[in-house]
Amino acid sequence: MVKRIGSLPIRFTFTRASMKLFLDTAHLPTIKKGLETGLIEGITTNPTLLSKEGDAITDLLKEICSTMEPYDVSVEVTQRDPKALYAQARRIADLASNVVVKVPCLPEYTPLIKQLVQEGIAVNITLIFSAVQGLLMAKLGVKYISPFVGRLDDIDINGIDLVRDLKKIQDTYGFKTQLLAASLRSPLHVHDAALAGADVATLPPTLFDLL
Repeated sequence: MVKRIGSLPIRFTFTRASMKLFLDTAHLPTIKKGLETGLIEGITTNPTLLSKEGDAITDLLKEICSTMEPYDVSVEVTQRDPKALYAQARRIADLASNVVVKVPCLPEYTPLIKQLVQEGIAVNITLIFSAVQGLLMAKLGVKYISPFVGRLDDIDINGIDLVRDLKKIQDTYGFKTQLLAASLRSPLHVHDAALAGADVATLPPTLFDLL
């Protein structure tokens, strides 16, 4: 954009960070290959993905975190009892400085999520299926909220519409919580998530290879 002040042309440059791409995998060779492209800026994992990589899960997670540093690596809790979940979340956070603890969005976990955030632990809230859920979690100050686009599409609800709604809430109130579009199934989902203003899209490697 060019404006003139008197007779002098002044050029203004407006920049905004583009949507980051994360890989949804625990397969270390795939992670290293993704890093080599220069396009991957984080990793999300889940218990199912980790179970496919053998029994030495803790050692694997430490290696993934070391490989990805300084980028974030999301690791999901498996406990369901709130007290046990909180203790596990603390152990996960101690794995590495770039770990983000994934916690499902359930009402009974709200107090422990608040506590984790107050302790300086980065949290990624998963299973976001409504804008109100996202609003509540953003108010707690979590690092990421993850709307599950594909799963909403599976029940005939437009998942990208939720991403748009969450973006409006984020912009309206100035929340620093990042919007991480998850459960993406196609290049069109990635395209639409970018247009909707998602801060991050996490992709299975098979989808990343289609882009």
